[in-house]
Amino acid sequence: MLRRISDTIELCGSFLITAHVRPDGDAIGSELALYNVLKDMGKEVLVYNQDKTPDNYLFLPGSESIVHELKDPKRYDAVFVLDSSDLERIGDLASRVGALKRIINVDHHVSNTGFCELAFVDSGASSTGEMLYRLFQYMKIVPTKDVAQCLYAAILTDTGGFRYGSTKKETLLAAGELVGAGAEPQWLSENIYENYPLEKFALLTEVLRTLTLDLDDQVASVVVSLAAIARTGALSEHIEGFVDIPRTIKGVKVAILYLEVSENVYKLSMRSKGKVNVEQLARHFGGGGHTNAAACQVRGELGAIRQEVTEALRAIL
Repeated sequence: MLRRISDTIELCGSFLITAHVRPDGDAIGSELALYNVLKDMGKEVLVYNQDKTPDNYLFLPGSESIVHELKDPKRYDAVFVLDSSDLERIGDLASRVGALKRIINVDHHVSNTGFCELAFVDSGASSTGEMLYRLFQYMKIVPTKDVAQCLYAAILTDTGGFRYGSTKKETLLAAGELVGAGAEPQWLSENIYENYPLEKFALLTEVLRTLTLDLDDQVASVVVSLAAIARTGALSEHIEGFVDIPRTIKGVKVAILYLEVSENVYKLSMRSKGKVNVEQLARHFGGGGHTNAAACQVRGELGAIRQEVTEALRAIL
């Protein structure tokens, strides 16, 4: 597959790059790394995301090139769909982007649907950033400092700072090589993790008041309501990382964040410890992800949703 993707890159002159809605560090870091590589090869490149770039990733090289409107996707020879398990994950323009002749998917989610022929998928990889690092190695591309910074950011964020089980020997070797190519771990970590606005902490204060423990204190959950977001002046991007906090409680095996998207519509972000498979739970509700990190969207009254999720977790635990 790496050879076929490499051949396609050589063949095509223009590329569209996109990723999932509400992009995270892996999505944005991967997009910008690929953007910089393709630009250095003399290609025409556009990065499109439906949603805005979170403020703590705006420092990454090339972030100013990301657009949020796409007039004519058909003008591009090929599209890279990154960090997305299915085409619908990129948002409202999925059908128009899906009409392109050449679609290349690079993804590491176990729930990947195999929606296109040119698919480089590895559910054992720590991140899409690590997979792009492998692709660039295959193509004998030496990362510039800008590319190294972006790839390191992608790997850093999707491994939870190299704390998650997806962090393998190959992950750390890739990170080390990227540091050798110019990535700056302290600078990247400070910008990503130590550069939050006060509104984030105001929202976190309200969210922690909703903390609930279930199933003999093995499941911890919090709720982010639209009213709390409005009261604190926070943005949806400021919720990133909230679900990881209840997981740090001693004895907790599963953490869930219920995010109110609209009336009676909730996005569930799930995290687990050890071998507890929350991807199985997310899939039950039409979502997906990884063994220890998954998500889904559910319609209904919050109390009823929580009860159904708790009963499903009772069987898993």
